[in-house]
Amino acid sequence: MTEQRHVRLFRNGRNQAVRIPVEFELPGNEAIMHRDGDRLVIEPLRKRGLVALLKTMKPIEPGIPEIDDPLVKPEKVF
Repeated sequence: MTEQRHVRLFRNGRNQAVRIPVEFELPGNEAIMHRDGDRLVIEPLRKRGLVALLKTMKPIEPGIPEIDDPLVKPEKVF
């Protein structure tokens, strides 16, 4: 079973807030929050790596375009 701790909710201006106890601290200074049924889930914001970036990119058109690139004879050096 996961570790649990009783916490109090409070108001911070118009927002409801909770202090995160030290044993539950997340790395960094940003997080992602979402609901899962009646649960509120807070996850650390992970830095996106190259694989995640590549997954967001659209594939290029299939095939390689033809390029007219005739061979050039090297010049003679005297």
